[in-house]
Amino acid sequence: MSNIADAPSRPESTPAGPIPRSAGAAVDADDEFVPLPRRQVVLTMAGVMVGMFLAALDQTVVSTALPRIVADLGGLDRFTWIATAYLVASTTAVPIVGRLTDIYGRKYFYLAGLVVFLLGSVLAGLSQTMNQLIAFRALQGLGGGVIFANAFVSIADLFPPAERGKYQGLVAAVFGVASVVGPTLGGFLTDTLSWHWIFYINLPLGIPIIVLFIIYFPNTGRDSGKRQIDYLGMVLLIATVVPLLIGLSWGTTEYGWLSVQVLGFLVFALVAGTLFVIVERRVAEPIMPFSIYRNRTVTLALLAIFLTGFGMFGGIIFVPLFFQGVLGASATNSGAFLTPMMLGMVFGAAVSGQTLSRLGGHYRLQGLIGTAIMGTGIALASRMTVDTGYVQAVVNIVVMGVGLGVTFPGYTIAVQNAVPYRIVGVATSATQFYRSIGGTLGLAVLGSVMTNRFAAALADAVPRQVAGAVPPELLGRLQESPQMLVDPSATATLAAAFARLGPNGAALLEQVLDSVRSALTAAISDVFLVSAGVIGLAFVATLFLKEVPLRGRRSVPAPA
Repeated sequence: MSNIADAPSRPESTPAGPIPRSAGAAVDADDEFVPLPRRQVVLTMAGVMVGMFLAALDQTVVSTALPRIVADLGGLDRFTWIATAYLVASTTAVPIVGRLTDIYGRKYFYLAGLVVFLLGSVLAGLSQTMNQLIAFRALQGLGGGVIFANAFVSIADLFPPAERGKYQGLVAAVFGVASVVGPTLGGFLTDTLSWHWIFYINLPLGIPIIVLFIIYFPNTGRDSGKRQIDYLGMVLLIATVVPLLIGLSWGTTEYGWLSVQVLGFLVFALVAGTLFVIVERRVAEPIMPFSIYRNRTVTLALLAIFLTGFGMFGGIIFVPLFFQGVLGASATNSGAFLTPMMLGMVFGAAVSGQTLSRLGGHYRLQGLIGTAIMGTGIALASRMTVDTGYVQAVVNIVVMGVGLGVTFPGYTIAVQNAVPYRIVGVATSATQFYRSIGGTLGLAVLGSVMTNRFAAALADAVPRQVAGAVPPELLGRLQESPQMLVDPSATATLAAAFARLGPNGAALLEQVLDSVRSALTAAISDVFLVSAGVIGLAFVATLFLKEVPLRGRRSVPAPA
């Protein structure tokens, strides 16, 4: 372990605090970790994990309740916003809150985030219209973003870098468990009580955390100096992130990429983002200090996080589509097949975190191992066909999940270890921010790849004699989406349309469905290949990541 005598001379300062001059520079002595009493650490860590579980749970718990919600509230044209509003609000809050906690401390921001999250949960459960539910989900997402921003940063407050790996792995594992439990819990509560309880369930778990944090959570990370708040930077960051996420989301779900709505939001985000960069480079106290990007370790770690987030959605979104559309699994079972992948991620994150702390903190090596395993799993998934068995398919996605889990703790530890403690909040929140942005962009790009490849593959897969017997407008509708393979009502409508073609209608339908299944296989295979290529870029970025020995504890404990 390092000690104060081992610390190098103080590097140059910037308005955001001293930044290491090089990728290999360590943090100066004033930024050494100061330990807290064990009881305080244990109880605080328990609260952090439960809070993380609740915030992560609400990203997925609504999925199985959506049909019942739409049946009660209507608004089928807006139901995707129930999930999108939470995602947009939480992603936008993360970098802002990360910076503010470096200035004012994390305790009261964390408490405020929990209160907002629980308030949003109650109001969402009481919603009487779809618009109300969307608005309150955004409020809930704002609180969830504060919880996300503080969860990983709190590890830096409670443990020194040399010990953070295993706890970062635990928090990442909690996130994975919440992703597995969410859909099942949502379906159970909806069936046994009502969909309102998927929001009310947060109260009996959230209120004790607030009490626990009031008593035990340390008000660490507080900057004693007088600071100016970058309000203009905050506004421009929101004006960049919100339309960017909405535009990317609409491009794959609501409208086409060349629609006025999508282009308008993306152009607005581009203009606001340009102004944001200009302002942040000139303001004295930036909300997102670009000085951290002069550190090569930070830049490469964030790039790798962005790329793994991009590739991650190749598995999470398109694996259920493969099981349901190609292998013929039911909707419930296709979603359940994600469980082995997420459990693999939990296992990978837990093992990776423990290894980081116990074997010397080789985050570069573990990043290489994680991206290699993840890329291998995705590459294997790209070779799956209609003849692939369920066991082989599950093995492929488990490999993918294990690799993803291995990458989670290491890159975060690399960033935290490379920056001064006084800006560890904004640096850590950047890791979550870039993973979320990468995932959203990945979903948009991979969705477009699948749509375009499916249309082209279907045109080639349909036999000429079948194409000549089927009305062109019907084939055109099939090329737009493989929905008839995953939606029973769409399949029934298609069967009725083919029945009107005469005695050969049923045989023609079977041939067309085989062609659709073949085209969907080719499209998903291309999606996985693109994902594997992106993970390969993450592997290359990690090759250039320089390992810095993880710092340890001070010998003198701080008061509670």
